[in-house]
Amino acid sequence: MTSTNLASRKSGNLGYWCDAAVQSAPQSVAMIDLSGQEPRDVSYGEFDQRADRFAALISGLGLKPGDRMAMAIGNRFEFVEVMYGAMRAGIVPVPLNIKLGAETLAYTMKDAGCVGAVVEPGCNAHIVRLADEAGLKIKLAFGPAPAGWQDYERALMTMPASFDPPALDPDHHSFQAYTSGSTGRPKGVVLTHAGQLWWIRCVQKYWTPPPTERGLTAVPLYHKNAMAGQIKPMLQCGGSVVILPNFEPRRFLETLSKFRCTFTTGVPSVFTMVLQQKDLIERLDFSHLKKITVGSAPTPKELLDTLERVFGCPVGESYGLTEGGPVMIGPPLDGRKVPHGSCGVIWPEGEVKLVGTDGREHPSYGELWVRNPGVTPGYYNLPEVNKQRLVDGWLKTGDLFSLDAQGFYYFRGRTDDMFNSGGENVYPLEVENLLLRHAGVAEVSVVPVPHKIKGKVPVAMVVRARGSAIDEAALKQFAIDNGPTYAHPRRVFFTEALPLNGPGKIDRKVVQKQVTELIGPAGLGGA
Repeated sequence: MTSTNLASRKSGNLGYWCDAAVQSAPQSVAMIDLSGQEPRDVSYGEFDQRADRFAALISGLGLKPGDRMAMAIGNRFEFVEVMYGAMRAGIVPVPLNIKLGAETLAYTMKDAGCVGAVVEPGCNAHIVRLADEAGLKIKLAFGPAPAGWQDYERALMTMPASFDPPALDPDHHSFQAYTSGSTGRPKGVVLTHAGQLWWIRCVQKYWTPPPTERGLTAVPLYHKNAMAGQIKPMLQCGGSVVILPNFEPRRFLETLSKFRCTFTTGVPSVFTMVLQQKDLIERLDFSHLKKITVGSAPTPKELLDTLERVFGCPVGESYGLTEGGPVMIGPPLDGRKVPHGSCGVIWPEGEVKLVGTDGREHPSYGELWVRNPGVTPGYYNLPEVNKQRLVDGWLKTGDLFSLDAQGFYYFRGRTDDMFNSGGENVYPLEVENLLLRHAGVAEVSVVPVPHKIKGKVPVAMVVRARGSAIDEAALKQFAIDNGPTYAHPRRVFFTEALPLNGPGKIDRKVVQKQVTELIGPAGLGGA
């Protein structure tokens, strides 16, 4: 085939999203992997060759375009080559949340119809057994490989360092991510090559960091905060990403300083723990840090303010969801500062509207609907869910937003989190934000419990700020004095730490279970 045909096939394949950087600077460092005893630098040229080797490997083993391949890999550079190498061959990677239990992992692999898997045995106690029980025909593992599995590195290096990719239709599935399952079983989100490349080109057009930029990621690579917030944008511009195997606040700060990272992202709980390391923050140099982005969960304004003051760089809140593009709202292109508490404005080339409970478009408040080329064509094998969530190309996000006169959007909560208390709608996020205004509160999660008179009432689980002695009565009174009485928490419980799920978000399901155990299934009575 001609070089023109090859270039065309590459340009329509998400697996080659950073090919411009590969061609222009193959010796430049793309990733610095800190999962081993020593840092491992991976150049753009090496990444490209290894991704091609992997594409050749799984094609040679019998996987065909459209086949699903499970990935259970920790934070290491091979995660990226496996994911995008599979795409080069038209294979659909299914990145698994390695912090899930056996039942959910087994369900996910079965639901996706996986026929192969690449796993890091030590990242999950169940994954090797589950893949064996699933009868997958292709099984690759990072060494030492279990019985019946091929050694990943040994098999990879037997392959040629170049690959001739197949021609793919624009709507060919690029990868299949699974939702966190916070409101039920995880759902497979199908994303296309053309849709994801549309987003990459939007990033190139509207936000093009120089190749001197260096990101730091410690959140799981299977999560969009790492992949869409760091790996994709940094590598498409020729920058580099430092990959930590996991999050530990002191190592995070030391790495941020030692490798002179200019940019980092994370969820709110990550930065709450980072700010507690005051001795390191005072001692280390962060003058090279240009921007911090916090996302994937609601972020208190006070946290954003503190981060900006402590690190001396702009701090912003991002919004996106896997199904939706993934990012439709961001910083204004005219350079205006985003007010803390806002996710930003509508980005060009994507449509957004707010829809009220009456189903009509509302000018300033409602459920966010989005429409753009990156929106999922549907949830995998869930036609009824698709009918409910996808309407004329619009995705109903389930997220509630308000819009101010300057065009800034503010996340207000989830439609399925809202509950009725004595005839009034209560949004847990609004109660949480109110309680976080108290200096004695570091973290909080609010959930509903049954009430004999009101139907349901809010109850708070709180992590005290360091040195705080705030008690239940004082915090309840603070809520009554500063917010609507009907929304004040009827009980406040204190804990050393809130439960987190794989991506580092507060796990409401676990909090709900903890509160139910403390109160009892019958709930509360009285006022």
